[in-house]
Amino acid sequence: MLTIGRLHLVTDVSPGRDVPATVAAALAGGVDTVQVRVGSEISDRAAYELAGVVLGLCRAAGVTCLVNDRLHVALAVGADGGHVGDTDLPVAAARAVLGPHAVLGATARDPESARRAVAAGADYLGTGPAYVSTTKTTLPAPIGPAGVAAVAAAVPVPVIAIGGVTEETAAALRAAGAHGVAVVAAICSAPDPRDAAARLKRAVTP
Repeated sequence: MLTIGRLHLVTDVSPGRDVPATVAAALAGGVDTVQVRVGSEISDRAAYELAGVVLGLCRAAGVTCLVNDRLHVALAVGADGGHVGDTDLPVAAARAVLGPHAVLGATARDPESARRAVAAGADYLGTGPAYVSTTKTTLPAPIGPAGVAAVAAAVPVPVIAIGGVTEETAAALRAAGAHGVAVVAAICSAPDPRDAAARLKRAVTP
């Protein structure tokens, strides 16, 4: 039975990033879920190849590997599941695509959308942006720990806070009711991704 981890790494495929090396270091530091996310400029072939490499690293480490947005890539590579955002397939359609046993995450930033996503088949929710994000510049205003708390109180599934999460803010989000956090820059942009992951892991571990 797959579990929803407390520290999710979302991949950064910006030019110059060595994604496999970063993922390997993050796994060594304690990341327990990896979400393979690629931009629209990345081809399906490249996404498939990257997801396969990351999946191999996750399998060796015994952690969950998900693919964001591109559910056909998740299926093709044999990932543990996927995550859909606001502009991706509706949650019910995503569940139909992935099947009943895959892990399915969905994005929700308020209690109403959170309840709808869970009713449609989401196993966990990515909630945010918790804080101002340096990774995406088109996100809505941050909801803060209070917004995360409202979502967590509304649903019975794990809530993973995302958006501007750092070692310093991760503990506050856990205290607000988040099951865990998802990060991009906090690990991918760190001088030592393994150390950054280890620090974040300590911050979110009960």
